[in-house]
Amino acid sequence: ADDGWNSLYWNNHDQPRVVSRFGDDSDEFRVTSAKTLGTVLHLLRGTPYVYQGEELGMTNAGYTDIEQYADIESVNFYRLATAAGLPVETVLGGLAVKSRDNARTPVQWTDGPNAGFSTGRPWLPVNANHDTINADAARADGDSVFHHYRRLIGLRHDLEVVREGRFELLLPDHEQVFVYTRTLGDQVALTVANMSSQPVELQRGELPDVSGAEVLIATHESPSVQELRPWESVVYLTRS
Repeated sequence: ADDGWNSLYWNNHDQPRVVSRFGDDSDEFRVTSAKTLGTVLHLLRGTPYVYQGEELGMTNAGYTDIEQYADIESVNFYRLATAAGLPVETVLGGLAVKSRDNARTPVQWTDGPNAGFSTGRPWLPVNANHDTINADAARADGDSVFHHYRRLIGLRHDLEVVREGRFELLLPDHEQVFVYTRTLGDQVALTVANMSSQPVELQRGELPDVSGAEVLIATHESPSVQELRPWESVVYLTRS
């Protein structure tokens, strides 16, 4: 903490989409898991990076045919793996999860042709879900992933404890929750996140008392540190 400064990121052009890799990109939990992944990253100490489309909750490409891929690494892996006898379905299944092309599909601006990215032919097929996941829809929805990211960035601009506070991990062995504090002077920002698609209950006394604390940002209404809904996260501001 005294000798360096972290670069914070979930995904980039060489990594699959975070909401598909570490979150839950189902219709039920895509939005909340994308928000929670954003929250736990942006409240850490360091500089967070937002990769294009992450702020929209864009998902992996969903390709089912090798002809849809352009990444040379993916194409060569397919050729070598199938030549070695691996079933085509198995190889395509692996690429659907980890191929670099998952993060290289055109940014989804609109629900129109080519997701509004280009009037020409994009270098990769546009994700089929652009009709519902796109910037136009996100800007129009005050509860979208996009506006959640705007609020997170606002916290970093407004609160020194979020920018500079000392980091401390709580409940390090818990299999579902990611909990940590950021402390600066007498201010403490407590981040509590359920990183799973199952609800979780925490025992009273496992976490600091948040009675009277200010809720800085939350994925759900009426948050509680004792009972967390799937992919629920909340950040409290208290004074020590």
